[in-house]
Amino acid sequence: MTTREQVLQALAAVRLPASGGSLVASGRLSDVVVEGGRVMFSIAIDATEAQAMEGVRKAAEDAARAVAGDATVLATLTADRPVPKGPSSTPPARAGVQPGRPASPPQPKAQGIPGVKHVIAVASGKGGVGKSTTACNLALGLRAMGLSVGILDADIYGPSMPKLFGLHGKPRVLSGRILEPLDGYGVKVMSIGFMVEEETPMIWRGPMVMSAITQMLREVAWGELDVLVVDMPPGTGDAQLTMAQATPLAGAVIVSTPQDLALIDARRGVAMFQRTQIPILGIVENMATFVCPHCGETSHIFGHGGAAAEATKLGVPFLGEVPLNMTIRETSDAGRPVTALDPDGAHGRVYRGIAEKVWGALSGGRARVAPKIVWE
Repeated sequence: MTTREQVLQALAAVRLPASGGSLVASGRLSDVVVEGGRVMFSIAIDATEAQAMEGVRKAAEDAARAVAGDATVLATLTADRPVPKGPSSTPPARAGVQPGRPASPPQPKAQGIPGVKHVIAVASGKGGVGKSTTACNLALGLRAMGLSVGILDADIYGPSMPKLFGLHGKPRVLSGRILEPLDGYGVKVMSIGFMVEEETPMIWRGPMVMSAITQMLREVAWGELDVLVVDMPPGTGDAQLTMAQATPLAGAVIVSTPQDLALIDARRGVAMFQRTQIPILGIVENMATFVCPHCGETSHIFGHGGAAAEATKLGVPFLGEVPLNMTIRETSDAGRPVTALDPDGAHGRVYRGIAEKVWGALSGGRARVAPKIVWE
């Protein structure tokens, strides 16, 4: 069995391009985790070094693989923590920064995903606001418009896509480390939930999370996609920031409930993406209105209109509101999403309307109309 010490010894031979010093001695290397047939670590970089340090990442991954036996090796670059001070790590001065004003940090040149035209993030400042349900139905809404769509479940700690799409089984290995995504109502789906038991807790540190996300993002046979929807982890921590910096995101959709407590966190989500220079495609107000199925009375359990007002305040688009409805909950729990079952129904039209606005922002043109698909 491979040990952490063996991996560190192999990584000590990897040299940094500028100084020629050892990667291990540079202080850039995260803790090396050897667990469950995987070897995982990350390398800290300044955002401006992403392209130059990609060769170091590959060399480190190859060195670890040479001693890892049958274990899978996952190495990532991360700009979410300070780079150790040194001649080779001092970022160049930037012109045009006014004294006393914080500058937006320079961004790494994120590598594109072959065949994928647009990658969008669905995010929330906190959990429990219906982000994953929104991401699932947004993807299906785009699919109903005739687009080729995939969805990546990057919510490692709480993967929901297997349940939402009613999918079971493990992805098939096509060649080497390339996985074949599963098909959910015409959408290509990849999730860590396909590879672990449903009750297994994901007690992973940040580098392990980013390594898993990187593998699912870049070592999956996505094929030709118009849009890849990424269901982000909730919050604005290391994983979210690194994902935003290292992924070629065309924009982000923020999901929030109308209540003030959720909107505070939604603002943080908007600020994070703006800081990383990723366009905000808009805000969705989820669980906006509840209509009693017995008496027909309308209740605003979490308030109403808060997300729309927040979008106006922040100067970003408002994509629409989704009601708090038992049909959406029941179909989601059953793995038969409402937008797949009835895209022309009342709730399906809500998600399709959101999808049309998102695609309009991405393409700048009119969406294609697909033949109506009825899923039995």
